[in-house]
Amino acid sequence: MKDGQFITMGIESSCDETAIAIVADGRKVLSNIISSQIAVHKVFGGVVPEIASRHHLHNINGVYQQALDEAGITIDDVDLIGVTCGPGLVGALLIGLAHAKAVAFATGKPLVGVHHIQGHISANYVQSPELEPPFMALVVSGGHTHIVDVKGYNSFEVLGRTRDDAVGEAFDKVARVLGLGYPGGPLIDKLAKEGNPEAIEFPRVYLEKDSLDFSFSGIKTGVLNYINGQRQKGIEINNADVAASFQQAVMDVIVTKTVRAAKQRHQKRIVVAGGVGANSKLRDMLGKACEKEGIKMYVPAPILCTDNGVMIACAAYYKYQAGMESDFTLDAFPNLALDA
Repeated sequence: MKDGQFITMGIESSCDETAIAIVADGRKVLSNIISSQIAVHKVFGGVVPEIASRHHLHNINGVYQQALDEAGITIDDVDLIGVTCGPGLVGALLIGLAHAKAVAFATGKPLVGVHHIQGHISANYVQSPELEPPFMALVVSGGHTHIVDVKGYNSFEVLGRTRDDAVGEAFDKVARVLGLGYPGGPLIDKLAKEGNPEAIEFPRVYLEKDSLDFSFSGIKTGVLNYINGQRQKGIEINNADVAASFQQAVMDVIVTKTVRAAKQRHQKRIVVAGGVGANSKLRDMLGKACEKEGIKMYVPAPILCTDNGVMIACAAYYKYQAGMESDFTLDAFPNLALDA
């Protein structure tokens, strides 16, 4: 406790960001330190789990101290330790968990394990302090594509999820085919601004009638087939048109299903969460669709869309307030379900 504020430390290490933040009263950011490994994994075209784990181990002590220093506090001022326990890369998760448990054990602070997707959703509470459940959430990232009915701070019903690739994964794979590099999402978003989104008719997969699930493997294959076909014919490929048309097709499906879910559940608010939430096309299309339907859209700042400790601290705060506390048997769950 510092100056009458309840202080939470949030630790996130589910993939390739070593992130620790200090948050007061669940929503006020005192520090937000993120050590990214993008440059490390770029040469491989994606995250290598073993390398990610080793870099977490190397980085976490420094990130921990920097988070405390930037917040102007010591560990004695911290009231709660929150840490991502899943889903994610098991080795990466274990580094964050080991650090969190060590700090909690040494200081006697309570410990709370947090679901990574709950963290992403909670980033919106920090961005928009007036926001409270219930609402509909669209979670879009490198590892997840979910439509979630958020009934309370700790009550979730997953209405739709991807059956194959997550949307961020599809972006990365298409970027790789186009030779753009890694990470693919921001690169495709940037290139698409120079292209015609109606130049190529890529497939939109809506699955069964009224289904809120997603499938992005078909469009990924569609892009690959188009590129191979053009090359075999000796026709020059306009990468900007491919990027724009691919992005348009993906967002058509995502926006349509998210708005449909909100209308089915009579929700007048849609929250966007996850790294792909920073995509400019998604923000524009979903914003216009929400305005047309009289729905209010919430989107975090880009720094809160990517993996960060702030979202974990916020989620941990609301779990702790509800009497949900973890013990030292807390483990890493790489495939942890949100609504289990």
